Amino acid sequence: MQTRRCLVKRRKFRIVFQPSGRRGEVEEDKTLLDASRELGVDIESVCGGKQRCGKCKVRIEEGRFERLGIRSSPSHASDWQASETEFIDPQSKAEGFRLACAAKIRGDLLAFVPEESRAGQQVIRKAAGEITVAHDPAVRLYPVKLVPPSLDHPLADLERLTEKLNETHGLTGLTADYLVLMDLPQILREAEWDVTVAVWNDLEIIRIYPGHVEECWGLAVDIGTTTVAAYLCSLKTGMVHATESIMNPQVVYGEDIMSRISYAMTHRDTGLEELSGRIVTGLNDMITKAAATCRINSDDIVDMTVVGNTAMHHFLLRIDPRYVGTAPFAPALHRSVDIRARELGIAINKSSYVHVLPIEAGFVGADNVGVLICQEPYHQEENQLIIDIGTNGELVLGNKEKLISASCATGPALEGAEISFGMRAAPGAIERIKIDPKTFDVNYKVIGRETWKRDPESGDMKAKGICGSGIIDLLGELYRSGIVQKNGSFNKNLKTPRLRSGSDGTHEFVIAWKKETSIGKDIVVTQRDIRQIQLAKAAIYAGAKMMMRRLGIAHLDRVVIAGAFGTYVDKEEALIIGMLPDITLDKVVSVGNAAGDGARMALLNRGKRKEADQIARQVEYMELTIEKEFQDEFVAALTLPHGKDPFPHLAGMVPDEILNQ
Repeated sequence: MQTRRCLVKRRKFRIVFQPSGRRGEVEEDKTLLDASRELGVDIESVCGGKQRCGKCKVRIEEGRFERLGIRSSPSHASDWQASETEFIDPQSKAEGFRLACAAKIRGDLLAFVPEESRAGQQVIRKAAGEITVAHDPAVRLYPVKLVPPSLDHPLADLERLTEKLNETHGLTGLTADYLVLMDLPQILREAEWDVTVAVWNDLEIIRIYPGHVEECWGLAVDIGTTTVAAYLCSLKTGMVHATESIMNPQVVYGEDIMSRISYAMTHRDTGLEELSGRIVTGLNDMITKAAATCRINSDDIVDMTVVGNTAMHHFLLRIDPRYVGTAPFAPALHRSVDIRARELGIAINKSSYVHVLPIEAGFVGADNVGVLICQEPYHQEENQLIIDIGTNGELVLGNKEKLISASCATGPALEGAEISFGMRAAPGAIERIKIDPKTFDVNYKVIGRETWKRDPESGDMKAKGICGSGIIDLLGELYRSGIVQKNGSFNKNLKTPRLRSGSDGTHEFVIAWKKETSIGKDIVVTQRDIRQIQLAKAAIYAGAKMMMRRLGIAHLDRVVIAGAFGTYVDKEEALIIGMLPDITLDKVVSVGNAAGDGARMALLNRGKRKEADQIARQVEYMELTIEKEFQDEFVAALTLPHGKDPFPHLAGMVPDEILNQ
């Protein structure tokens, strides 16, 4: 008798991996390791998923994540396996950690892949730039040799020390932190009264070293929405001795600022503490690694400066961020602050201060102030536009006569989020694209490979997605080659197998065929993806246009692209899509992580800290959302390169028949 098999269709659940941002629907009962492979997320698995190596640890998040549209919980995975106990301790288990090869999918899940479990480490491009700044750090070292107390001269230890510092170095009115006082008697006597004193701002003793010490250390930090960079510097020479960078650990709460603010607002009891705790833990990990690189202890770091956007500023300082997220977007404070490291839980010298640079206004935060004190447009004649491109685009326009700033919501599209095969900059990400205008063949380069696809020695490209710089290239090349029309829609009259109907009925264009990828599927760009890129580029252009109108400027003398992302943007492609106002290419420059460079300047020169406070109050903030003409400018900027503004400098870059459609 023939048995009829009953085929049961398995349910699918939405799975999101952070910090890569890759997401998709995966069948029930597949392991998270299987899901990661299916979605192109590289998780370490030395034993091949047999629950023997413990290298594939992930953390399953608990809560509703509005931006992602899912409710995640550890209970949405299969039961705990005995094999996991060998690799995950009870505390980590309570925090939601599982082995990806053991946890099977039983519901929607948001899984954070920690650094050590990532087979393909994120490439965070925030190298220190070249800066020139006078050497005047807030913390200086002063060697002193004291005369021990006696019955004839029984002066107290602190007074004895400050008196000698006044006598030999001209320091007056010094105080000492309480923790310094606690150890002062023992240190002085064990050092036989020969010590080196670290003094902050000529005001306070924050550390006492036995013997003669010449070197001390400071840390400059740039906390971005997506990435965090830290630069460990010698306060003696100003040189950078170690650079550390990580993905912002807060990314599990949302890729953009508003998602994180919303999380803090909807989780009133724990949200802010969680967000603050994540960034502090991340900073402390970076501090430990940087200190180890220089063979010092973390408490040898005696000064620290921080820049970040307004939301990152408030999260770090545990200041309620909800009023930043609603009109009129007023921050808790504008001026810079100095807060003890121990109060923030930051693991440097406990008596030291963390100097947080000032906020300009709204979402234009201390990171933008860092850019300003680095680039110093307030000392220059030419009118320049400074663009710091990220999840939130920040703009500054003007010269020494007047500066205005604005913030535009570019969204996360330019960082790979909300794009079908978008990803952050990591090995395997397509970072450069060229399209042949006759054959429509695609040539591309992936991170981690020196060769392009068409190079004879290219071999297997193993592409798995496309990152921000590639996204800009992509739209520029699609438009320049006539595959996409001025309105952003595909030219359906083209005859090429790369242009096809997608699963949703709309057209898509194949960037890399399945055989070229490491994810077992074609990498494509959809009509919706193009729309997302248009929205992002239009926000930047419209913001710049409104600012130019406010200052009465018809043309720019210079465009400065700041930020790690800006370093890798092809300025020609950015001009072709109309992300930048029309200008000659030689007037467009990239300056790298200027916010981080500004943080270093403030670390190495206390005059820059005063300058930051002054310029933050001088810059006029322009709230684009209330400008009557902004929406019209935004709509016009959706067109490639623009709906009405001429782009004469594109002549020769884009064929006339395409430019004049």
